[in-house]
Amino acid sequence: MGSGHWSTDVYTARAGYRASTGASAFAYSDGGATTVHPDLDPRGVTARESRDSDDHPESLAIAVLFDVTGSMRGVPRTLQTKLPDLLGLLLRKGYVEHPHILFGAVGDATCDRAPLQIGQFEADNRMDDDLGKILLEGGGGGQMTESYELAMYFMARHTAIDCYEKRGRRGYLFMIGDELAYPRVKRHEVAAVIGDEPAEDLPLAALVGELQRMYEVYYIIPEGAGHAGSRKLRDFWQDLLGQNVLYLDDLDAVCETIALTIGLAEDAIDLGEGLEHLEEAGSEAGASVSRALARLDASRAPVASSAAPPGLDASGPSTTTRL
Repeated sequence: MGSGHWSTDVYTARAGYRASTGASAFAYSDGGATTVHPDLDPRGVTARESRDSDDHPESLAIAVLFDVTGSMRGVPRTLQTKLPDLLGLLLRKGYVEHPHILFGAVGDATCDRAPLQIGQFEADNRMDDDLGKILLEGGGGGQMTESYELAMYFMARHTAIDCYEKRGRRGYLFMIGDELAYPRVKRHEVAAVIGDEPAEDLPLAALVGELQRMYEVYYIIPEGAGHAGSRKLRDFWQDLLGQNVLYLDDLDAVCETIALTIGLAEDAIDLGEGLEHLEEAGSEAGASVSRALARLDASRAPVASSAAPPGLDASGPSTTTRL
């Protein structure tokens, strides 16, 4: 997937039509759906693909997965309204020439009807369509864990991205939430939700190492979410991802934060330049984005492994064992 081009005019026309008719941008969920939309169901999917094309000869895979349990289920509505801001920054300011964007949602495999929803990598307005098909279940098990590990398993083993396979260039994965992942990928949940049959459970740390070979992985914690202030939450994700844990004090700034994070990582901008771009675009997110990315900007340095050929990291051949 990933042909065609994004059009803000098409997006605006659709939004205008919905406003005039009272239709919802999330008509599937708001219409009373109770199960995963067939287009977003991960079960039996061999791979979600980001492939080069005549339209996009050097594609770059970008995935955004968000918790839709409890208070977090407002995140996709925010993303949907800010899509033009995200695409505008990435494209008009040259952070990325050929982005392919995938949206997905995370729930809890122990209790939810929709524990994992995964769209396609898209370059045009079909990414907006995928957002609109997400079931905003609002469930969760009442504890401080959700099935992020299942989402990471899918991204590590059921995506195929030409930026990595052809050019040794990692894609980007952003997860947005306020919960812990479970400590292991449980084989019976993988079988039930995705359809694989691994021989045994997979420790979370091993999975993250596998995932980071293909993706730069970030976790965004929005202030005001249920567990956002928890020290346990912050320590958990920092132990896994280090400086790639971002604390955002304004959820409305999530698209701008994602765009500038990519711009920094691509060495297309420094933080000051990115904030100037936000001001030029009339965005009021600058202060929040500045606070979220200050630590990341201060520690920026070239990442040797991001340019390593497929099958190698900065230190040599992979020793990852797949189940």
